[in-house]
Amino acid sequence: MKAYKVVVTDAVTQVVPVDNLNRPVFMQIEGNNTVYIGGADVTAAEGFPLVKHSAPLEGGLPAGDGLWAICSAGQTETIRIITINPD
Repeated sequence: MKAYKVVVTDAVTQVVPVDNLNRPVFMQIEGNNTVYIGGADVTAAEGFPLVKHSAPLEGGLPAGDGLWAICSAGQTETIRIITINPD
């Protein structure tokens, strides 16, 4: 298991690196701004929104995939992430 934080700005930021394993991922934001997640070309207009006061987002990433995030213009937010690599 790996737990870490990533600061996301209004520039696309990789938040879960590409790996060669299928793995579960849990994410939750710390502050009040919305973070939008998706692929390497994610935008605030088209990404999947993460908002405060919601349960952690739980999902899985297949081998060869990573996850990127962005905030709206002028915003910054911190995401807490846990990834679990199978044995």
